This record gives sequence, C-alpha cells and structure tokens, in this order.
Amino acid sequence: MRTVAFFNNKGGVGKTTLVYHLAWVYADMGVKVVAVDLDPQANLSAMFLEEDRLEELWLSPGPARTVLGPVRPLLEGEGGIEDPHVEAVGDLGLLVGDLSLSGLEDELSQQWPQCLEGRKRAFRVVAAFHEVLSRASEAQEADLVLIDVGPNLGSINRSALISADHVVIPLVPDLYSIIGLQNLGPRLREWRRGWNERLEKSPEGLHLPRGLMNPAGYVVTQHAVRLDRPVMAYARWTGRIPSAYRESVLQEGSVDFAVEEDPCCLALLKHYRSLMPLAMEARKPMFHLKPADGAIGGHTASVQDCHKDFLLLALRIAQQAGVKVGGHQDGEAP
Repeated sequence: MRTVAFFNNKGGVGKTTLVYHLAWVYADMGVKVVAVDLDPQANLSAMFLEEDRLEELWLSPGPARTVLGPVRPLLEGEGGIEDPHVEAVGDLGLLVGDLSLSGLEDELSQQWPQCLEGRKRAFRVVAAFHEVLSRASEAQEADLVLIDVGPNLGSINRSALISADHVVIPLVPDLYSIIGLQNLGPRLREWRRGWNERLEKSPEGLHLPRGLMNPAGYVVTQHAVRLDRPVMAYARWTGRIPSAYRESVLQEGSVDFAVEEDPCCLALLKHYRSLMPLAMEARKPMFHLKPADGAIGGHTASVQDCHKDFLLLALRIAQQAGVKVGGHQDGEAP
C-alpha cells in the first residue's frame, strides 16, 4: 500500500476534484484504490455519493459507517479501533467523510504533546487515522490510498498527513498559493520532525505510521484564468511557482525556468469549465461523460483531452509513489 495526500492550506485550489478524478482514473486502469475523505466538510463524499445514500450512512441507527465511526470507541474510552466501512463506488472504495470530524481537533491537539511522555493512548489517538486507512486498504487489497484533507494547518490534518507516504500540493497561479506554500512547507517539516521525535518514545507493539510526507510535486489547476483576469497577472504568478515550491517545500534555491519545464510540476491542468457542470449533473468524472450526458459537439474533444491529462497525471504520481500501473512506471502513457 502507498498513501498519497493532497494538501494545501489554501482552499479553492481544486484539491477534492483532483482526488475524485484520480481515484476514477486509477480504478479504470485496474489499480485497487481507496479514496479517503478526511475533510470535515465531506465534499469528496458528496461528489461520489447521492444525497440519499449519504443520509443513510450518516443518520441510520447503529455505528456510524464513516471514517469517524471506527475511532469513536477509542475516543470515548470504551475500546479500540474497529474495522471501517468501505463504501463500494464502482471499482473503487471510499472511506466516507463525516461532518463531526471537526470535533476531533481539540482531542488530537491535546494528545500530541502527551506522545512525548510515551503514553500509549496518546499514540493510539494520534495514529488512529493511520490504523483506519491500513485496515481499509487490507480489506480492499488496495495498492493505493488517496487522502483528501481540509484547507488548514490544524491537528486533524497533522494526524492525516503523518499517515501519508507522499504529499501532492494542488496550486492555482495567484498570490494566495504562493503565500500558502510559504506556510505549508515549514509546517510539513515541523510535523515530520515532531513525529520522528515522538516515535523514539513510542511504546512497543503499536502499529504507527512512519510520517514520511515526502513531497511528490505540485499540480497547477488553471481555473484562476478568467476573462476578468489579466493574462500578465496569470503569467506573473505562474512564473513564481517553481522557485516558491523549491524554497518553501524543498528548502532549495530559486530557479529560473518556467513551470512547464519544472520536473516538480506533475501537471498543468485546464479548468474544463464547460465539462464540470455536466459531470456534476451526471454524477460521474468529466472523462466518463457521454453524448447522453450532454457531451456533444466541442465537448467530445474536451472529454478526450481531460482523460489524457488525468491519465498522465496519474502515471506521474504513481511513478513518484512507486505504484506499478498496467506495467508502466515511467510516467509515460500506455
């Protein structure tokens, strides 16, 4: 199993849309994948599931069949972590989000420093998401776990990120993404150092994450390009991304090449503005749209371009994560 988190403390960068479409691409290619919704807003779950199904999962009597359900006994002091419910969506699995996740913020924040005292329960609470992800991947025999988190630097995301082998950073070409990188890079390093320090004090016999959080690269989504946005402003911020990523995330020096030439750039994605409303109405990824869904005329070529773009991105991420996809690990389309 490899775990890849998609993280940016700035919202509105297309993070959830990326996870949703990549999960479908990997499933289409035969990769056994589990998508995990650890954003308290549960937007990823809403993209995958009809409202009636979400109501059933969230409001039915009995144990919650969400990502939060398996850890409730531990949090309430009544037991350990239980096996999670993995919702089947086509050929992929989904750990359904839960709006009550935000209530964990204080508990996770309190347990983090207590790990330094070697307290077993503190480690179990902080590493609870890792245990849930591991059990879900084992149940699905998953090759890859994709994690969607909220746009913040809080303790929920810290516990989610220490479970990640790799981190992909979605960006848009604007000032806010540049500032976001300056905040995100140091925080990832702080979390990595902090978890390594705690691992040295961990009790034996616990199944704990390694806290790697290796930067896999960034994805630029171009939905900031609008008719009211000057082209020069777009080019200005796009040009600053390669250096900002290296300085803030990799702690390297600045560079003078364009984002299109940057090996750290996993993809430069179009917005596909006309396809997204059709996809939302049809409740399917943009590259699965058919003429019956309204993808006719010029939309047909856009659907094909969208599929190619996400396929290449999926291969690049698989290459970074060491996941074999259809015999290809070189980042080239089959």
